[in-house]
Amino acid sequence: MKKILILVAAVLMGVASCADSKQAMTVTVTNPLALERTGEMVEVPMSDVVAKLKLADTAQIVVLDADGQQVPYQVTYDEKVIFPATVKANGTATYTIQPGAPEAFNVIACGKYYPERLDDLAWENDLVGFRAYGPALQARNERGFGYDLFTKYNTTEPILEALYAEELNPEKRAKIAELKKTDPKAAAELQRAISYHVDHGYGMDCYAVGPTLGCGTSALMEGDTIVYPYCYRTQEILDNGPLRFTVKLEFNPLVVRGDSGVVETRVISLDAGSYLNKAVISYTNLKETMPVATGLVLREPDGVTMADAANGYITYVDPTTDRSGGNGKIFVGAAFPAQVKDAKVVLFQEKEKKERGGADGHVLAVSDYEPGSEYTYYWGSAWDKAAIKTAEAWNEYMSQYAQKVRTPLTVAY
Repeated sequence: MKKILILVAAVLMGVASCADSKQAMTVTVTNPLALERTGEMVEVPMSDVVAKLKLADTAQIVVLDADGQQVPYQVTYDEKVIFPATVKANGTATYTIQPGAPEAFNVIACGKYYPERLDDLAWENDLVGFRAYGPALQARNERGFGYDLFTKYNTTEPILEALYAEELNPEKRAKIAELKKTDPKAAAELQRAISYHVDHGYGMDCYAVGPTLGCGTSALMEGDTIVYPYCYRTQEILDNGPLRFTVKLEFNPLVVRGDSGVVETRVISLDAGSYLNKAVISYTNLKETMPVATGLVLREPDGVTMADAANGYITYVDPTTDRSGGNGKIFVGAAFPAQVKDAKVVLFQEKEKKERGGADGHVLAVSDYEPGSEYTYYWGSAWDKAAIKTAEAWNEYMSQYAQKVRTPLTVAY
C-alpha cells in the first residue's frame, strides 16, 4: 500500500510539473552588438504574457533569470512588462515569466510635481536627476526654457523629494527672513544649509539653463533660427517606478512661420541604470516638414565638445555654475536612433548672447521633422564626482549608447 501511495504522489507531482511548465514563458534576449549590454531594459507586451500563460485578471507574475532568481520588473502605463537584462557581446540570455508572488522591489526611477516650487516637474533614478519648468515659472516671466539637471552621487536612493523639502521648508525660510534683518551672516549660513544649490553629500543643482535649450531640449528651426519652447502647460505622470518614470508634457502653442497653433507634446521616460532619458516629441497642426534641433547649451566658447552626426551623438563638458571648479564638471549629451543630418557647434553673436543670459551657444544635432510623425532621441548627463570621471569616458558611454539605440536588443518568446 505504501508503494502505491508513493507512485500516486509521484504521478501527481509529474502532473503538477507539467502544468507549471505550461504556465512558464521563456524570453530569449539577443544582443547583436560586440558590446556587453548590462541592465538594459527590455519590453514584453503584457497582452502576450496573459495569452501565453492563460492568466486570470487577478494573477500575479514573476520574472526569473537563468539561475531562477527573481528579477525586478514593472508593468508600464502602455501595458508592457519591462525588466533589466544583461547579455554578453554577440550573445543571448534567457529569462522566464511565470505566475507567482513577486518580491518587493526598491523604487529606483521616480518623480513628482512640485506646485509649491513654481510647478517644477522633477524626476530621478539611481544615477541622475532632472527637471522641467512649469507654468508658474513662466507666469513670473522667468526665462527657463530647457531641461535642468541635478547631480547625484554616494547613493542610489531617491533624493529629490528630500532636497525639495529642505529647500522649501517654510519654518526655515521664515527664520531666514527674520535673520536677514538682524544677523545676515546667520541668515546666509541657514540658507546654505537648506539649499539644493549646495552639495550636502548626495548631489546638487549646479547647472545653469536660462533662456536656452539647456540639457538636451529639442526645438523646431526656421532656417538658422531656433523656435524656443517655453515652460510646459500641462503635465501627466504616467509611470512612477520602480524601474521607469514616464511623464507627458504639453506646451503652449508656438508661432511657427506665422502659424500660432502649433502644439508640442513630449513623452519623457527615464529607466533605472541609465544616464539618459528617452524623449518622444510630436507637433500637432504643423503644416510642412521642418528642421528640428536638439541642443546642449555652451557656457564657454571654447568648451570641450563632440558633434558626431555619423555616429549619432553630441556631448559637452559643462563647467557648472561654480567656475572655480569646486563643483566639478558636468557631462551632458544626446544620442539619436535615426540618422542625424548635421551636428555642429553654433556660437551666439553678442546680441543673442545677451538675450540668452550670457550663454555662448549650443551644440546642435539637426534632423527633419515631418508633420504627423514622432521625433525620438535620448538626452542626459553625468557628474565627474560620481562614476564617470573624464570627457573620454563620457564620449565612450555616449558612443556606445548611440550604437545600442540604433541596434536594440531583440526579444523572442
